[in-house]
Amino acid sequence: MTPEPASDIQNGLEYPFSIGPLPGEVIEICDGVYWSRMALGMDLKWVNIWLLRDEGGWAVVDTGVNNEATRDAWQTLLADFMQGEPVTRVIGTHMHPDHIGMADWLTDKFDARLWMTRLEYVTCRMLVNDVANRPPKEGLDFYAKAGWHEDALENYKKRFGGFGKMVYPMPDAYKRIQDGDEIKIGEYVWKIIIGNGHSPEHACLLCEELGLLISGDQILPKISSNVSVFPTEPDANPLHDWITSCKNLLTKIPADVLVLPSHNKPFYGAHIRLEALINKHEKTLHRLFELVCQKPVAAVDCFGALFKRTIGGGSISLATGEAIAHLNYLLFQGKIKRELQGEVYIYSVK
Repeated sequence: MTPEPASDIQNGLEYPFSIGPLPGEVIEICDGVYWSRMALGMDLKWVNIWLLRDEGGWAVVDTGVNNEATRDAWQTLLADFMQGEPVTRVIGTHMHPDHIGMADWLTDKFDARLWMTRLEYVTCRMLVNDVANRPPKEGLDFYAKAGWHEDALENYKKRFGGFGKMVYPMPDAYKRIQDGDEIKIGEYVWKIIIGNGHSPEHACLLCEELGLLISGDQILPKISSNVSVFPTEPDANPLHDWITSCKNLLTKIPADVLVLPSHNKPFYGAHIRLEALINKHEKTLHRLFELVCQKPVAAVDCFGALFKRTIGGGSISLATGEAIAHLNYLLFQGKIKRELQGEVYIYSVK
């Protein structure tokens, strides 16, 4: 599938492709680099995957979630576009199910290796194992202290372990990648650049010769990746990590690279987007601080300052994690304080 180029410019970003591929189809980005997508069945609709021509076959970057629709799309890709050529390796940008869900299905099928950063691999293994576990007391306490009511806590109990259901059982061994590694894939060298905040050790792949950056969820053109605090590390400051990573990427990637993101379409304007992401969070922090100045709040009271949509149902967990990430950032700055009142943490100005 090769659509006619039709550049579109929005918010300073240029989109050179007018449409995206359907599952099982591909669009050629440039020599040896192809774009496909897998359906997600949620608000994001699609996750992008990248096929890189490798010696003796294809390197795959990200895979889609583990479900029947994704497996069917992969079978079509393998038979039609890839014409039965093997997958030489699977590279996971990070450990979320839409990226790593089918990794071991592919590595099993082709006796290939999973390439991943250590923290992403280990964290994914841990979360997949939660399928067999009961909801932990620490998790229930964490969300109760955020201000959740009993019905939300009951829903958390029912949904606990859902991460692992979207991931094909992870391989017991992997190939570690680290910041600064240079990986030769086919004729081209890709440099690993690590980001943090959205996930613990997220890998981006930069090919300066081709002028491409596979950004994963570290740079998305239309949405800001979720940056959350989770029950396993309630006092973490991931928003600091995220903003620091965005600033670091500004120094490490050329301004004119074509960004291949995990969601939405490829685009030019990496530096413009990184600066916009930093500014967005700085403005959100300012709104949140103004809210806390007006009155003491619990984490669930902050949704209106953070989001432009109504929060409820399945979105309350991520919204709570993001609210606490912003509150923790202000705590680390020394601008606010936190006190346990009854069973709920209340935040107020120092």
